[in-house]
Amino acid sequence: MRLSAFQKVLWGFATIAVIGFVWLQISVRNDQRTDDPAFHADFELTDHQGVVQTDEDFAGRWMLVFFGFANCPDVCPTTLAEVATVMDGLGPDAAHVQPFFITIDPERDTPEQLAEFVPAFDANIIGLTGTPDQIKRTSETFRIYYEKIEEAASPDGYTMGHSSQLFLFDPQGGYVGAWAYGTPAEQILSDLKGRMSI
Repeated sequence: MRLSAFQKVLWGFATIAVIGFVWLQISVRNDQRTDDPAFHADFELTDHQGVVQTDEDFAGRWMLVFFGFANCPDVCPTTLAEVATVMDGLGPDAAHVQPFFITIDPERDTPEQLAEFVPAFDANIIGLTGTPDQIKRTSETFRIYYEKIEEAASPDGYTMGHSSQLFLFDPQGGYVGAWAYGTPAEQILSDLKGRMSI
């Protein structure tokens, strides 16, 4: 059976479309492999002593990073208590680990407020705050969620919803993993020691 000129044109377009689709799929897969940037710690914020700190200031040290707020009634103090237990459990190796508490409530969590809150758990934990824009940019870098929630019974009439995992970054600032809220300090300590011995 002979094809008409019109049918040949249609078959030609169909062939081009199939080739284009296959090429697009291959291209997308390659982009996902090569253009997805590594997740690295990246921040420039003010610590609870009023000093501007960046991730580069802690190059060569493992970093434990938790996002929360000082008026948090449960998740934040519980996690910081776990971090304090981990730091105690590390013994001399604690010198190679820097824990951070980054606020998601810069409106209330000034350096002065964090200076009262953070050291109550462990003197080695550094509290970090900044402008709302700085906190927003930092949250996007670390891929965490937070939002202001009106709640009449809370201080100033609001509380904060937020991601509750504890992040671990290696001495080059690269993301290693995270522990979900409620992970026992013993497990975090064991995991961390295993990573540090690699």
